[in-house]
Amino acid sequence: MPVVVVESPAKAKTINKYLGSDYVVLASYGHVRDLPPKDGSVDTEHDFAMKWDVGADSRKHVKAIADALKDDDTLILATDPDREGEAISWHLQEELTKRKAIKKTTAVSRVVFNAITKAAVTEAMKNPRQVDTPLVDAYLARRALDYLVGFNLSPVLWRKLPGAKSAGRVQSVCLRIIVEREMEIEAFDPQEYWSVKSVIETPRGQTFEARLVSLSGKKLDKFDLKDRVSTELAVQAVSSRSLTVQSVEAKPAARNPSPPFMTSTLQQEASRKFGMGARQAMNAAQRLYEAGLITYMRTDGIDMAPEAVAAARDTIAARYGAKYVPETPRIYKNKAKNAQEAHECIRPTEMSAHPDEVKLTDADQRRLYDLIWKRTTASQMAAARLERTTVEIGSPDGQVGLRASGQVVVFDGFMAVYTEGRDDVSEDEDDARLPQVMQGEPAKIAAESLRPDYAKHAEAAQTLGTGAPQNVVLSENAGTLGLQHHTNPPPRYTEATLVKRMEELGIGRPSTYASVLTTIVEREYVRKEQNRLFPEDKGRIVTIFLMNFFRKYIGYDFTANLESELDDVSAGDADWKEVLAKFWRDFSAAIAETSELRITEVLDKLDDALAPTLYPPREDGSDPRVCPRCGEGSLHLKTSRTGGFVGCSRYPECRYTRPIGGEGAEGEDRVLGVDGDDEIFLRTGRFGPYVQRGEVSEEVKKPPRASLPKGWSAEAMDLEKALTLLSLPREIGLYEGAMISANFGRFGPYLIHQLEGEAKPVYANLKTTDEVFEIGMNHAVELITHKRENPGRGRTAAKALKELGDHPDGGPMQVFEGRYGPYIKWGKVNATLPKDVTPEDVTPERAIEIVNEKAAKGGKKPAKKAAAKKPAAKKPAAKKPAAKKATTAKTTAAKTTTAKTTTRKAPAKKAAPKAEDTAPDAGDLTEE
Repeated sequence: MPVVVVESPAKAKTINKYLGSDYVVLASYGHVRDLPPKDGSVDTEHDFAMKWDVGADSRKHVKAIADALKDDDTLILATDPDREGEAISWHLQEELTKRKAIKKTTAVSRVVFNAITKAAVTEAMKNPRQVDTPLVDAYLARRALDYLVGFNLSPVLWRKLPGAKSAGRVQSVCLRIIVEREMEIEAFDPQEYWSVKSVIETPRGQTFEARLVSLSGKKLDKFDLKDRVSTELAVQAVSSRSLTVQSVEAKPAARNPSPPFMTSTLQQEASRKFGMGARQAMNAAQRLYEAGLITYMRTDGIDMAPEAVAAARDTIAARYGAKYVPETPRIYKNKAKNAQEAHECIRPTEMSAHPDEVKLTDADQRRLYDLIWKRTTASQMAAARLERTTVEIGSPDGQVGLRASGQVVVFDGFMAVYTEGRDDVSEDEDDARLPQVMQGEPAKIAAESLRPDYAKHAEAAQTLGTGAPQNVVLSENAGTLGLQHHTNPPPRYTEATLVKRMEELGIGRPSTYASVLTTIVEREYVRKEQNRLFPEDKGRIVTIFLMNFFRKYIGYDFTANLESELDDVSAGDADWKEVLAKFWRDFSAAIAETSELRITEVLDKLDDALAPTLYPPREDGSDPRVCPRCGEGSLHLKTSRTGGFVGCSRYPECRYTRPIGGEGAEGEDRVLGVDGDDEIFLRTGRFGPYVQRGEVSEEVKKPPRASLPKGWSAEAMDLEKALTLLSLPREIGLYEGAMISANFGRFGPYLIHQLEGEAKPVYANLKTTDEVFEIGMNHAVELITHKRENPGRGRTAAKALKELGDHPDGGPMQVFEGRYGPYIKWGKVNATLPKDVTPEDVTPERAIEIVNEKAAKGGKKPAKKAAAKKPAAKKPAAKKPAAKKATTAKTTAAKTTTAKTTTRKAPAKKAAPKAEDTAPDAGDLTEE
């Protein structure tokens, strides 16, 4: 039987149903080969020759394919229809040929399908081809570039900036975008302006809101009302005049639907509507694709197949009526910069399969399918028809002019199904519906009783009394309101807006966005809070370093142009080795030049570049570089394994430090107060914020300290809370002649009790932080007694939250609740669930991915039998008798010699970066 190879077991299972028993369908489980993480994998001296290794997990999959080919001489490579899929097919063909599983007589072909449906798979089998060499060349070029950047630039970072983990070709540019936005925000100078609005009552008793647009016969610009005084005059001018409706203008308008999804827009909309990260969205889309529910999810294309357009129009007519079907089908053309691999859009494979009829148990897949179905359907629906109304109101003397805007949906069209989310909504936008208003009729300013929100302002302002808030101006009847505003800095990026920005710049490709974003968060260069991306100090320093020493290689135009060259390679218009040679010639010279720099030179350069952020002007006009604690030392940028910080030059006499975010930055060291003769400090260390009594001195080497427990924020710390922490352990009471105490430890809050004669104390875990300070004697005795009677781990065997079935390699997978959150247990592998995955939503397929990834990083797989390895473990024992015979003097000399040797070798070890620090980032590789 012909052997068909796809990437995943889920895909293999679906395709096997379509092809039947005449074929053997096997999975490669993604890439089977990769460049080994060591120097020399890409040989720049010999025409960029690349050395490939088959991964430990992949060997058995390759062997299974090779074994299957013994019974049949036909191999069909059916991996994904993109560059990565082409590369997997190429790797398989190369490796199987190397193993002699592919012979001269073996018929090898390549088939591609954009959707896993019976019709698509059957049609693909009728149209086989060979592996696309230009696409493979483009993959080789990208992989070599990522390797060369990772294994040459990362060691420079590792040596010059302690704590910096790596740099990547696309990752570093992505990080630069985030850091530069943060610097824009920090440098932003807000500008004050005011607006005036009135509540207008029609003769029919209806109300609507109008804003002041002209004053003293002059059109008001945004910043014309720049302070409270001018606003008070404007409010008085409006409220003291009679007003009439001068014009009512209604204009028809149309709104067209958005095009169907491609990869980047799907990630953006999933982020806007569901708060999904890019990786979370792509994982859910992958499952939907493998289940045959949607077309291929990594694409730059927005066009739909003619049969899909026809099916969508039929579905629209059946579900919503003929009036929702436009006269002619909608045709969309791609406007993305450097669009490549022109596949079809992301759409349901069957337009008639409504989300309510598709039974999906996974929440992410269910929400994403619903989104894709609605977007695709809406893209072929009629436009929405609106009526936009503008009402102009003015005083007879022409001194005051107000305007009200609104709109009415005359025909909802595609909006009956779907409207696209927006990242930022302007405060000037007004979609409110206006009541009936007629030209020439009076426009009376309403009394406060008609508008509760204005009345609320009136109450707060005490009707313009002495307690009036400084950001509000109200007329006497509270019908006219003046509000203070300030211009806002540009917003921090979300994953959606960052993907959009990268797409606009032509940086990266659809398959890389998710992994790039994941990498910069995992490297602790960026943190994600409330769906916004904040650069960490470490990420900021790395970016400034690269901007100063490798500016060209993290330039937006340079990166986009390199992407274009790689696209030319995939189109067969450029030679991949020429592209590599051109890049490597200049890049290697820049690496060599920077490697000669001393760390002090690098820090001086960074210190100067970051000076506006590190040392902002002080209110008292004093030198911002003078240490605020000792008043003698000067502040300077320093680095550590945990990132950058600002420290005093008089260290260790003065131990002042603070984050690089500037004075007043979150987590800055500060004095909380004085207790007796001691100052109580709040400081930030390697393991987070802590409180400390007094300073380090000759007499006190280790002053009392206490870390902030879980749930306590540094911002909310005060002297009382600090003294409470420093007073721990808390003595609860005597029990059987020994004290029960409560405290915080490495694993959280606990009780401790040790009776006379007991070899070890008894520890009992507490559930919450508050219990350390609140637990009473009775409950404490109960917990200690239970723990003493039930030694060991002190708890019964944990009950699984969810059973996930068996792993393909054997052994059950279960979800448990752990100290650090829910995790999947498979044999000896304990894999923590990602933050965006809940125990209820995790599927067996997703669980296999999570535990395999953990196992690949060092987790132990279920042991099979390692008896054969035991004798090897006894070898070191043979050296012991010889060591015992040595005299004391010889032993001492030997130790001294060893110490000296170690000392001499230390610099060489330090200079050689670890593989994990220098490996090319996964964020720069396409995601599979």
